[in-house]
Amino acid sequence: MLTTQEGSVSRTAPRSPRPLCTMSEVTVRPAESADVGVLARIYNHYIRNSISTFEEVEVAGEELELRVAAVTSAALPWLVACSGEKVVGYAYASPWKGRSAYRFTVESTVYLDPGCRRRGIGARLYAELLRELGDRGLHSAIGGIALPNPASVRLHEACGFTKVAHFEQVGFKFDQWVDVGYWQWVDRAHRSTAGDVEPPGRAPSAGSQVQ
Repeated sequence: MLTTQEGSVSRTAPRSPRPLCTMSEVTVRPAESADVGVLARIYNHYIRNSISTFEEVEVAGEELELRVAAVTSAALPWLVACSGEKVVGYAYASPWKGRSAYRFTVESTVYLDPGCRRRGIGARLYAELLRELGDRGLHSAIGGIALPNPASVRLHEACGFTKVAHFEQVGFKFDQWVDVGYWQWVDRAHRSTAGDVEPPGRAPSAGSQVQ
């Protein structure tokens, strides 16, 4: 899944009212089943209006609930940011590939309420997500960005990601070809070698499929 951040490229759309989202109010916690309706609302905004995701059909809350369950059942984090009681964004990690040697690497994704961007919430979510990944024994995270998206690039690089790949015209949405870049974060503070630690829920499987 491609990553959207604090200034994602989008079609012209009515501006959403901005809730109060000062950093002092924002907390980050694990996603709960009660959150899935809001998660779907946030994500569907980007499906309708942005190249940040290559999905083109809106997703129901029930589908988001299945996706959250798939992530958490793999012992990976799905986090939400809250301003007071209101969910204003989310971040999660999913397996990068299915083959067993990829088990220390994940794909990272962040989406924000469209009225709550440029408030530092994306950076806050990413900081918590990367901390969780390190604590769980993961070594590398890869974020895909549909280009151009300079705000998302700045956010990834501010969070320690480095550009590692650029694919030209691999997506077609809103009657235009879209490039995709990939940025990588490596947990250099914990240099585990194979056999030192196994990520929970990511045991090797000789029969897994490349994704």
